[in-house]
Amino acid sequence: MTIVDRALMQANGGERLEILLRSYAALSGEALALDIHQLWQSNRIVVAHDTKDPPRFFYANLAALKLFGITARKMIGMASYKTARPDARDERAAMLARLENEDIVTGYGGVRIAGDGSRFRIIDAVIWNLRDEAGQRIGQAATWTDWQPLEG
Repeated sequence: MTIVDRALMQANGGERLEILLRSYAALSGEALALDIHQLWQSNRIVVAHDTKDPPRFFYANLAALKLFGITARKMIGMASYKTARPDARDERAAMLARLENEDIVTGYGGVRIAGDGSRFRIIDAVIWNLRDEAGQRIGQAATWTDWQPLEG
C-alpha cells in the first residue's frame, strides 16, 4: 500500500474518523488509537461504512487494506456486504440489526472475502455505531485483531 492509499482514506474519511475514534472510546471505555495517524498504522483491522442502502465503505486502515488485498481506490465506495459470503449475509444483516438497539456488539465472528476471492474468518470483532454530535447515526465500524485464513 502506498502513501496515496493513506491520503485517499484520510481525505475520504474526513471528520468521520474523529467520530469513529470518539464513538469507540465512549462505547468500549478504551481508546482505539490516539489519532487518525495512529489509526492508519494500527495493527488492528479497522473498517467503516456509511448509512447508504446498501452501506458503502468509507474507511479501511492499512492493516485492513492488506488483509483484504485491495487498494484504497477499490475499497472506498464498495458495498460492504460484498465482503461477506452470500450464504452468510443473513447472519451479517442480523448482527447489523442488533446495532439498531445496541450501539456496540462484541465477540462477533464471520467469514469475509478478500479482493482476490480468498476467504478468512474474523474472530472476536467489535462492531459499533458511529454517531455525530447530535446523536445521528452516520455509519458503523468494526475492528478486530484475530483472523484465520480459510482454504477453498
